[in-house]
Amino acid sequence: MKIRFLLIILIAFFYSCDSSLVFEKNKEVSKSGWNKNDIMKFNTEINNIKIPYNYFINIRITYDYQFSNIFLFVKTLFPDGKFSCDTIECFFADIDGKWLGKTSGRFIDNRIPFKRNVIFPQVGTYSFEFEQAMRTDNLSGIEDFGIRIEKVK
Repeated sequence: MKIRFLLIILIAFFYSCDSSLVFEKNKEVSKSGWNKNDIMKFNTEINNIKIPYNYFINIRITYDYQFSNIFLFVKTLFPDGKFSCDTIECFFADIDGKWLGKTSGRFIDNRIPFKRNVIFPQVGTYSFEFEQAMRTDNLSGIEDFGIRIEKVK
């Protein structure tokens, strides 16, 4: 029994190792839904500005989510105080209504590419702010929201 438990722990440890990962954080969305005034903020330190990075958006939804997509306003704040703004659309279902992403029970996990092969212009702390931009004030069916930044392999 102890050997089996140790084996499971070792497999989980090696499975979770990801040398390309720079930053990943997910936040739980309020049980009442993601309100249009709630901004998801993430901060990370970037020390290497010579290599390219990929950004991903992590969104865990349930089958209760009423749309096949989500629009987001994204604000990136640079270490020098400057910022950039983007509007993006993330799809959760294909044209036939089949959910995309990995399903597990009542959850659908989506890792959506946001930007690819980006080289950060400055060393320092970057802030990423995400605001839901749907025509609904309060989005239900979203469980978690996050960002992942990894080195390009």
